[in-house]
Amino acid sequence: MEQNKKWWKESVVYQIYPRSFMDSDGDGIGDLRGITQKLDYLKELGINVIWLSPVYQSPNDDNGYDISDYQAVMKEFGTMEDFDVMLASAHERGIRIMMDLVVNHTSDEHRWFVESRKSKDNPYRDYYIWQEAKDGREPNNWGSCFGGSAWKYDETTDMYYLHLFSKKQPDLNWENEKVREEVFSMMRWWLDKGVDGFRMDVISMISKVPGLPDGPKAEGALYGDFGPYVINGPHVHDYLKEMRDKALAPYDTITVGETSGVTVQEAVKYAADDESELNMVFQFEQNDLDGGEHSKWNLDKIRLPELKAVLNRWQTYLEGRAWNSLYWSNHDQPRIVSRLGNDSGEYRELSAKMLALCLHMMKGTPYIYQGEELGMTNVPFEGLEDFRDIESINAYHEYTENNLIDKDNMLEYLRYKSRDNARTPMHWDESPNAGFTEGTPWIKVNPNYTEINAKEQLGRDSSVFRFYQRLIRLRKENPVIVYGRFELLLPEDEDLFMYTRSYEGEKLLVICNFSGKERSVTVPEEFAAGDVWISNYERQSVRGELSLGAYEALAIHI
Repeated sequence: MEQNKKWWKESVVYQIYPRSFMDSDGDGIGDLRGITQKLDYLKELGINVIWLSPVYQSPNDDNGYDISDYQAVMKEFGTMEDFDVMLASAHERGIRIMMDLVVNHTSDEHRWFVESRKSKDNPYRDYYIWQEAKDGREPNNWGSCFGGSAWKYDETTDMYYLHLFSKKQPDLNWENEKVREEVFSMMRWWLDKGVDGFRMDVISMISKVPGLPDGPKAEGALYGDFGPYVINGPHVHDYLKEMRDKALAPYDTITVGETSGVTVQEAVKYAADDESELNMVFQFEQNDLDGGEHSKWNLDKIRLPELKAVLNRWQTYLEGRAWNSLYWSNHDQPRIVSRLGNDSGEYRELSAKMLALCLHMMKGTPYIYQGEELGMTNVPFEGLEDFRDIESINAYHEYTENNLIDKDNMLEYLRYKSRDNARTPMHWDESPNAGFTEGTPWIKVNPNYTEINAKEQLGRDSSVFRFYQRLIRLRKENPVIVYGRFELLLPEDEDLFMYTRSYEGEKLLVICNFSGKERSVTVPEEFAAGDVWISNYERQSVRGELSLGAYEALAIHI
């Protein structure tokens, strides 16, 4: 089938969490000048696009995802001039910038909401979702993603406003045409400035079912689930088509939607190859496989057959219909080498390379989260005072104070699953605070930075960084990695992730051992004399029967 070739399909994206990337002024908080200082590092890695987590003006209730001014820069991060310098410097190096677009909600300190709460007849009242009390209580039983009710009572007008996240993040009313016009105007402003696209935060939640009915309530749950009435709502595709027409169409952009609760069928609407809405979406099925009775708070491990089934469904269903995004890590997930690999000394680098090869050889646009290319690990947080993430802190209180989980277990769950694992400072070198800041970092630095850091890995050909660099180079040079058809082998195997890619007479075989034990595998006959393109064991050739080492991974080309 003829492929619809696009630059964003052939790109590799690197996510920067600005607060933790590089601090240029010694205040302990990463900033825009710090990013500019490290662009040559990213150019050497070989990435094409930076996804920049929010740098807009914000009170920082949810680390910048609560925006009070979409067209100003947070003072901690610098100035708009600093942003312009960073943007121009990135473009000079052939690196595009994808902004984080957070438009399901604003901060309660945004001027729209400040006006909205003043009176019921304020011109901005309907920019947000206000409801009367129901039987003297909240308008419905929905719980917030960050704990507690999804409704906040406001005395000024004796009504409640909806916040699916923090109470300082009121949801915008997308049914109001003026809201949509404001958002599209703001997007055009950034695109005219020269940014290259948007990652759209919780974009699948912008359309709510009319009437906002009570959500289903699991046994023992404190609140109802808003999901059925919010996720992939009745007008979400209408709104995104309108966004394409009124904001995106004149520009050559990259767009990815964060779409929790998305199915492959819905993804084909969001990310259809005709680009009527978005270029691709982030799905969460793979990350939800280790959820349990208390949401994500447990120590459960993802079973490989279940992971393969999810990724196979996305690879095969979207073939010829829509485009995949590929990721293990982001600012909302713990470190992947601690979750799916082995973060102990002996196997950390091998398993980090194995996970990289497994992901980067699939079909879709790969995303690297800062520090992933070094094999950074989860952090040994000691007590609750070490955490900064609102979700983690609220969950600790909600589960322990309601006697659902005891305090010691909850702390253990936070160490394993908290979003703060991904948010500790980037490891640049072995100097104090990992070279991130000369001041006191806003969150503790992982103490293993003296052995895991960019300076050490740049000086060593066998490092995780150099392995990612090779994977990126292979993708740029070989269309079979970008456009080849995916076929899963050995779907039920508990240890091996094995698949092929096929394109215009070329084929790849990818074999990844997700276990810490040796495994034998029969290489399909057609690949027995193939070329080993890349291997984390530096294997040069293969035979029919292959004995794989712990966490071994390789790609064979014919």
